[in-house]
Amino acid sequence: MHTVELLPSAELDSRVRNLWALLASSGLPSLGAHPHATNRPHLTVVTASSLAGLPPLELPLAAKLTGIRMLNRALVWTVEPSPALHALHSSVWSSIGGWPPPEEFVPHLSLALRVPPEAQPAALDLLADVSPMSGRFESARTYDTETRTVRDL
Repeated sequence: MHTVELLPSAELDSRVRNLWALLASSGLPSLGAHPHATNRPHLTVVTASSLAGLPPLELPLAAKLTGIRMLNRALVWTVEPSPALHALHSSVWSSIGGWPPPEEFVPHLSLALRVPPEAQPAALDLLADVSPMSGRFESARTYDTETRTVRDL
């Protein structure tokens, strides 16, 4: 499988990494503890079996990070689903398919994965005062789940 991922500006990247560090220093799950060299803040647009037919991505793209919430067992910082972001997702999805389809697209930057139910209230409380932040997605990459490698798009 291959992902299409949007990479945030240095300022947004730094802010997400600071939240990762805050979670970790509080003894909570955090993507900051993920050891793989490719680990970095990103927004996954789609995951597909092939990137054949991927259209050019119109970047940079304005982004507004809004609230912190649980998305199943993932702690995420939601990204406002702007018309431009929805258009980009729809263009990619209609060209290469994959997941998620437009009606299930919930744009976000992940802060922690597989957060145990008993840790979720503490994680949400810790980040309850995080202010919304505006920035941009400036570049894109793909992650190959078989080779565990990334490539710029």
